Amino acid sequence: MFGLIGRMRAQQGKRDELIELLLASTDAMPGCLSYVVAQAEDDADAIWITEVWDSEADHKASLSLPQVQEAIAKARPLIAGFDSHVRTVPVGGAGLPR
Repeated sequence: MFGLIGRMRAQQGKRDELIELLLASTDAMPGCLSYVVAQAEDDADAIWITEVWDSEADHKASLSLPQVQEAIAKARPLIAGFDSHVRTVPVGGAGLPR
């Protein structure tokens, strides 16, 4: 499995709009086992995204999907930046294969 955890910053006051766009593009992504978008408790403009994929190749392929490309184009003006980005190797957990 392949995982990513990242903290994204929305333009001031645009977090909810950005979250809606991120969640609207997550249906039917082959190889995606989990895609969780969460609000940061300590920052009104920050978002945490946690992803688990069957493989890194599946993640890379998802970036070419039409719905993901459309979401990226719409989200780009709402994104202020990225605070952190960590690659992980998930080994299991609730909802994931062992």
